[in-house]
Amino acid sequence: MTAEPFAAPASPRHALVRRIIVDLAAMTAIGVFLAILGPFGSIAAPLPERLVTWLGFAWLGYACYRPMQSVASWGERVLALPRWGVLAAAVLVGTVPMTLAVIAVSRLGSDDWRWPSLEGVMGTYFSVLVIGGAVTVLFNLVQGRPREIVVMPVPVPAPVVAPTPAAGPPPAPVPAPPPPNPLIDQLPAELGSDIVALEMEDHYVRVHTALGSALVLMRLRDAMALVAEIEGMQVHRSWWVARGAVDDVIRDGRNVRLRLARGIEAPVARAKIADLRDARWI
Repeated sequence: MTAEPFAAPASPRHALVRRIIVDLAAMTAIGVFLAILGPFGSIAAPLPERLVTWLGFAWLGYACYRPMQSVASWGERVLALPRWGVLAAAVLVGTVPMTLAVIAVSRLGSDDWRWPSLEGVMGTYFSVLVIGGAVTVLFNLVQGRPREIVVMPVPVPAPVVAPTPAAGPPPAPVPAPPPPNPLIDQLPAELGSDIVALEMEDHYVRVHTALGSALVLMRLRDAMALVAEIEGMQVHRSWWVARGAVDDVIRDGRNVRLRLARGIEAPVARAKIADLRDARWI
């Protein structure tokens, strides 16, 4: 299977709106599937009632669990924690408001508004956790594979040489224009092209330059391939750093961070410390 050629993505705002629309469409399909399946004893209710209930739970679950993916990305990027571990803990927390919502909905139309027993609350919690955890894992597996980005080679035109006068030396060839760079070409002009670091943020890469930063919809490894001419190193799963941008090395016990231009601090994975020593970065 061949990858599609690189295409300039929409703005981050448009990409976010598109992702929410796609996610809600997927949650609607999941809600319809659960309504037809009728798990946890809901099969006894009429189909229209099951559709309303499960679609409501699906959309409410999206509101409770979708922010957990951003929490996992933050924990991985800032705290250097394993993404799936942070995601599991975040899902356990996100299941609490979802459980309360399920209990409240189950009391609608009932004369009994008493709070259920602890055993009943825990049973509801684990039932919600099974579905919410499964859908969250599914979303992460599917969205963890963004579209491949391939830089198409740009043919370089042959230099144009003017006719050589009989009595004079030949003119110098016209230099070929530099090939386009899909990463730098997406940066605002006021940020320049002096890249000091690349930072992964969810499905985006934050490009740090000497003048500021901007988000680009691209995978980190594809962005690193587009700055291969700059001397640098991937110092963390979520960070690539240009060597010339390192101002200081900060040590906090066994943790190491690189201080860059504009006060940026990039965490260093422990497995990368030996590589940085060998390269005489630290």
